[in-house]
Amino acid sequence: MYGTHSRRDLALEFQAQIPILRPSIHARRANLTVKFQDIYGFTVEGNVDDVNVLNEVREKVRQQGRVWWALEASKGANWYLHTRVSPTLKSSLKFSALGNAITLKRLIRKGIPPVLRPKVWFSLSGAAKKKSTVPESYYNDLTKAVEGKVTPATRQIDHDLPRTFPGHPWLDTPEGHGTLRRVLVGYSFRDSEVGYCQGLNYVAALLLLVMKTEEDAFWMLAVLLENVLVSDCYTHNLSGCHVEQRVFKDLLAKKCPRIAAHLEALEFDVSLVATEWFLCLFSKSLPSEVEAFLTLPLSLQYTAVWTNLFEELNA
Repeated sequence: MYGTHSRRDLALEFQAQIPILRPSIHARRANLTVKFQDIYGFTVEGNVDDVNVLNEVREKVRQQGRVWWALEASKGANWYLHTRVSPTLKSSLKFSALGNAITLKRLIRKGIPPVLRPKVWFSLSGAAKKKSTVPESYYNDLTKAVEGKVTPATRQIDHDLPRTFPGHPWLDTPEGHGTLRRVLVGYSFRDSEVGYCQGLNYVAALLLLVMKTEEDAFWMLAVLLENVLVSDCYTHNLSGCHVEQRVFKDLLAKKCPRIAAHLEALEFDVSLVATEWFLCLFSKSLPSEVEAFLTLPLSLQYTAVWTNLFEELNA
């Protein structure tokens, strides 16, 4: 039998008895890498399925944008600036303001359109109010006054500038470094107790990308450190950050007990990875468009986390 079959015939006969295993379309798509830039200029790398998810997220952003613009048309421009309701005096309760507050909270949890983020963040965070308490020229005067001064904080800032989102088309340029340096150095002199702490470079960099102007980014950084975050998050002993770590561990045990138990069995201290999350406000951990459009997954967002942060302060 074997003598009458060529080696090629035997190979074909043997192959016919074995299922042909070809990679599925999903496997092929998973292995296809795509690179592109998100709306904040960061390079995103993923497979085709990731791109499809991103497109779905962006469609949700567009849909949510239509809702915001419709409310602008019906309620008037800047309607979301008039949402505070007195918690103490019932006589001061205005149902229109209450309705606006409820509507605003729901809208923010679904995402703020990119074009409105600078204005909404600046208003709801309290940065606009903080800026209004000082002379108009405060930021320019501050940056001029500290120009050329050398401190331990300025030396550390200069060391960290090239390491802040390297490869970004604007941040990783002389202009981007100069703008980020002015914001960080200016704040280090405004609050000498904080000065500068590693992690603030990433926070300030993201604020620059979202807010568009360095002065607005400076005031957003100020309101974050002075009014929004736990006290002493960025002081020398990082006591506020340690408090956040303890709260996070408690929440992990409460909300995800199996994960917490597994980490405990491994004797793994979650603060080894979580400290950077909190010091950088997730700007190195989440894709830039998730922190901007709430808790959706892909390349959309350093800003979702921050949006909720500012909104809860306003609530």
